[in-house]
Amino acid sequence: MTMIDLRYVKKLVEMLDESSVDSIEIASDKGMKIRISKTPQQRGAVQMAAPMTLPALLPAAVPAAAPQAAESNSAGLEVPKVEAAKSKYLEVKSPMVGTYYSAPEPGARPYLTVGDRISKGQILCIIEAMKIMNEIESEFDGVVKEMLAQNAHPVEYGQVLFRIDPNG
Repeated sequence: MTMIDLRYVKKLVEMLDESSVDSIEIASDKGMKIRISKTPQQRGAVQMAAPMTLPALLPAAVPAAAPQAAESNSAGLEVPKVEAAKSKYLEVKSPMVGTYYSAPEPGARPYLTVGDRISKGQILCIIEAMKIMNEIESEFDGVVKEMLAQNAHPVEYGQVLFRIDPNG
């Protein structure tokens, strides 16, 4: 069995946590595979090719609504109090893997900026997948509080693109 350098895994977790990327997967030529994801359904586990799970390595593994989440998670890692505050916002997630575009064409005015009021059915962005431009529409009304994807950069399925305040 191949040993895992936990410092390497911890560094990967830190890099993922500081980026807008939702998940990362690394495979070695020796058959070892590591996948780290922020997506809540996968609950922050690190998985290898042999079904071996190392739970509680990701700070994102603790739900933001949990009372102790603002203090620390089960691994003793501190979770910023900002995470608990973000839970009041609705998240618009990418419905597919592709390239994110904030405007209808290069040089055009972006669909949104932080602080804009949006309404249900409004176009928020475009995600290009397999040479097809997919317009992503809002499923609710609110005010744009955060824009997490970068123009002309790849996005993953389930990656948070925007955070919307429905009460704004």
